[in-house]
Amino acid sequence: MYEPKTLFVVGAGASQEAGLPTGNELTATIAEKVDIKFRNYNEQYSGELEIAAALRFQARNVDGTRGDINPYLNACWHIRDAMPQAISIDSFIDHQGDDKIELCGKLAIVRSILEAEKNSLLFVDERQDQTTINFNALEKTWYKIFMQILSDGCHRKNINQIFEGVSFIVFNYDRCIEHFLFHALQNYYGIQSDEAADILQELTIIHPYGMVGRLQWQGDGGDTRFGTNADGEQLLSLVGQIKTYTERIEDEKVTEAIRQLLGYAKTVMFLGFSFHGLNMKLIKPSRTSSKRVFATAKGMSDSDCDIIVQQIVDLFDEKTRNISVYLKNGLTCRGLFEEYLRSLSRS
Repeated sequence: MYEPKTLFVVGAGASQEAGLPTGNELTATIAEKVDIKFRNYNEQYSGELEIAAALRFQARNVDGTRGDINPYLNACWHIRDAMPQAISIDSFIDHQGDDKIELCGKLAIVRSILEAEKNSLLFVDERQDQTTINFNALEKTWYKIFMQILSDGCHRKNINQIFEGVSFIVFNYDRCIEHFLFHALQNYYGIQSDEAADILQELTIIHPYGMVGRLQWQGDGGDTRFGTNADGEQLLSLVGQIKTYTERIEDEKVTEAIRQLLGYAKTVMFLGFSFHGLNMKLIKPSRTSSKRVFATAKGMSDSDCDIIVQQIVDLFDEKTRNISVYLKNGLTCRGLFEEYLRSLSRS
């Protein structure tokens, strides 16, 4: 693990600028998708068709004949009814301790995220002969400024070094950052997809709770297109690739890598991150150094912002307190980049 200069810790608020849902928006979407109802025995008239198809696959008997999906439907209806009260779908799943609720909830998460990718500003619609992202549509997002900072001073001949000293910890299930960078490198430097994929292999980007499938260019059997319309069987295969935030991270190497990144980074940027206690515990480094920390806290009260600043300080070296925290509750991710552009360009 090399020592990064700048680390980005990314939450749902960062993807929201591209049109993906926050936690509250996701619960409302999920409530609709799991409201699966039938009439005339097998005519589905509400809820997500692909989730119902996935449940049929799941409920099949050993001999391949149709099984009983009613227990799964009851789990779906429980999720539907509880979503208005839930802080998040992840939290709700963890509070239930029920395998069927976990499966149905994760099916809804995967389906919702893939659909959100498709409806986002980052989607490339090949059916409309689109070959890359509409970068003009990203004018008001942090993605544009981030790429400008990355490319500033990086000549085409040194493109393999563009991610030196940069790393990501992404708590989202989506693939927005990887997908954006794959297309942005090609568009800005005029390189081919194979070269862009090779360069991105050098970028350290960790998804502690997994993601909704690996993109085709990422290798290792990746075949889940950004914004793909996954059928029931594919949804079932993708469910195993995500975890909720209280599920144990079994790979100790991943946990240690996360903590090393936090400990050694000179600059840390929290983008759209909710500062949930369990996630803060997960990333807390065992050793650290002095650093600058920039953070968004959009929509939070001044009192909560004071608490978050203290959480950030406590996250790092509690003895020296040699931590400079820059946090403003009115800033979006783009706003944070704009506010501290010169500081970040020197980082």
